[in-house]
Amino acid sequence: MYNLLKGKKGIIFGALDENSIAWKVAERAHEEGAQFVLTNAPIAMRMGQINELAKKTGSEIIPADATSMEDLTNLVEKSMEILGGKIDFVLHSIGMSVNVRKGKHYTDPSYDFTTKGWDVSAVSFHKTMNVLYNKNAMNEWGSIVALTYMAAQRVFPDYNDMADNKAYLESIARSFGYFFGRDHKVRVNTISQSPTPTTAGSGVKGFGGFLAYAEKMSPLGNATALECADYTISLFSDLTKKVTLQNLFHDGGFSNMGVSDSVMDEFMKED
Repeated sequence: MYNLLKGKKGIIFGALDENSIAWKVAERAHEEGAQFVLTNAPIAMRMGQINELAKKTGSEIIPADATSMEDLTNLVEKSMEILGGKIDFVLHSIGMSVNVRKGKHYTDPSYDFTTKGWDVSAVSFHKTMNVLYNKNAMNEWGSIVALTYMAAQRVFPDYNDMADNKAYLESIARSFGYFFGRDHKVRVNTISQSPTPTTAGSGVKGFGGFLAYAEKMSPLGNATALECADYTISLFSDLTKKVTLQNLFHDGGFSNMGVSDSVMDEFMKED
């Protein structure tokens, strides 16, 4: 432990269970000296073990539907009351595709499902920053991070409309990040993480093969949820004060690979 977040205060969205990246971030933030509020949608809170995490980290929980401006306003106001001041860091770790859950193919979705997933996975990030920005709720040199995936740039067929959601999320980070940086000296970044066996990630069709392929393609192998948490902590810390508007690949090098020896070896076996 380095006390990287000593005295800092934050809000962490999306901790569901111990496999969640947000859960690992909360544990690491606590170890590094931060205080924070945990939040998730009421239905997710019933499914997960967030109370256990709150007890472990000495945190309070504020339920919030991240698509509701009313809920987000309440979340930010109550968080500032609980934490005794402005916010230093926020993690947006939210993603959901109803089309994926319902088995709807990308070429023939339910557009009502598309709209719902887009609102939860991407527009919620804009809404969250809207409240933080307009309430001037962030301290100068604060840090806002959202989690994304490389399907925003490249085709992963079974990732479905989540790829579109992530592309939109990354654009929001850049666009809102400009105004947040210019007006409040707050930085906004996205972390493009390796495929990670979280509860949400494992719901993607063919995820096991996906995970194995990425492991073989990446010179350093896939990044774990805990390693992603460590990277997130570095972005919350004062060591990265001038890093903003970036989509930061945390994937063992996968994003710069064309092909690897181990992947080629699999194909050469057929010759």
